[in-house]
Amino acid sequence: MKKIWFSLFFIPILLITACVPDPQHASFSLAKSSLARELSPDVSDAQIAALARANSTFAFDVYSLVRGDYENIVFSPFSLSLALGMALAGAEGNTRQEMLEALSLDDLAEIDPAFNALLLALENSQQELKDEDEQSTFQLNIANSAWGQAGFDISQAYLDILASQYGAGIYQVDYSTDHEAARQLINDWVEDETKDKIKDLIPQGALTPLTRLVLANAIYFKGGWMHPFLEDGTRDASFTLLDGSETTVDMMRMAEEDLAYAAGDDYQAVFLPYKSRDFAMLLILPGEGEFSGVEAKLDADMLAGLVEEMQYLPVRLRMPKFDFETSISANDVLQQLGMIEAFIPDGADFSGITTEDPLYISDVIHKATITVDEEGTEAAAATAIILATKSMPVNDPIDLVFNRPFIYAIMHQPTGTLLFLGRVVNP
Repeated sequence: MKKIWFSLFFIPILLITACVPDPQHASFSLAKSSLARELSPDVSDAQIAALARANSTFAFDVYSLVRGDYENIVFSPFSLSLALGMALAGAEGNTRQEMLEALSLDDLAEIDPAFNALLLALENSQQELKDEDEQSTFQLNIANSAWGQAGFDISQAYLDILASQYGAGIYQVDYSTDHEAARQLINDWVEDETKDKIKDLIPQGALTPLTRLVLANAIYFKGGWMHPFLEDGTRDASFTLLDGSETTVDMMRMAEEDLAYAAGDDYQAVFLPYKSRDFAMLLILPGEGEFSGVEAKLDADMLAGLVEEMQYLPVRLRMPKFDFETSISANDVLQQLGMIEAFIPDGADFSGITTEDPLYISDVIHKATITVDEEGTEAAAATAIILATKSMPVNDPIDLVFNRPFIYAIMHQPTGTLLFLGRVVNP
């Protein structure tokens, strides 16, 4: 069986385990707190749920702002919120308040420990699966790295947060005299961690002699379907586009399975589990002519209500294979969400990271790819944030055919965390 995975990156904000880059690329030193990763953060299940809910709100806020600019969409709201959460750990004053509101985190306390607890919950889901099935085709790994200017003074308190809540230190490179070498070093790390799926994440010109910090994170996700589509069941079929025209797609077919299913007045929805019961792809199929209306009302409340209404019913599912990429200008999106000051050279306050030079966010770069086929899902996403100075009858099977535009999400079901979110309007 072919290997299936998600790979996901963030550059300037890291995630879980510090990954030491290949020493052959360059020499560097490490600035790191003496604190160990906190493996039992004092965070309640309610706090984790509140953070996941805030992340969902942020996810749909971003989706609503980008849906008019792209046909097919894939992005990772989870990584985007994590990346920005890492920058948030060093933000102060109004810069911090704007970031909190943009990320829908303004009502949450103990944000860094909550992110740590959420990430540990994801890791533990994977560990449970390994314990049960060493040969499983599902795997989730999270890695991170941080790249700072050599000799640049980073606050000890910030280093402590990176170490205790995110398990990371800062690798020191030299942007001031050879920013291109630093760019290549970071891009090589990204390429290696994404199994060559993301190349040249940081483009030429994005780093300058004034760059002071790049935080990078990677998620590797390998997900085979719990119920694979029939190997010989894929057929050419018609798919109706938003303008009413039709195109031909490779339509996959699944044998009748009991799946978590829900239906509203203008949509049907189903969960397709991966080979870990904790992770699944949520598919939402608006009724004919209802796509725009359903898409416009998508939010965290609708998602929560939809999931709550799910019940296991026999479903005969057909859906198209799809494969596409999205690049998002996250700078514009975040500013539309009210995160203004962080991008202003003379206005941003990241004094929680350093007081040596005032920092601001110069770029937030996000790219994602996804491939869905008979066996599972393969996806990769990359983000760079660069800090510079200055119901149906139960007894009858439901025939659910995704032959028109639909919305999807990859979810960690125990916490409700959205790992990926997007839509397919032209497979």
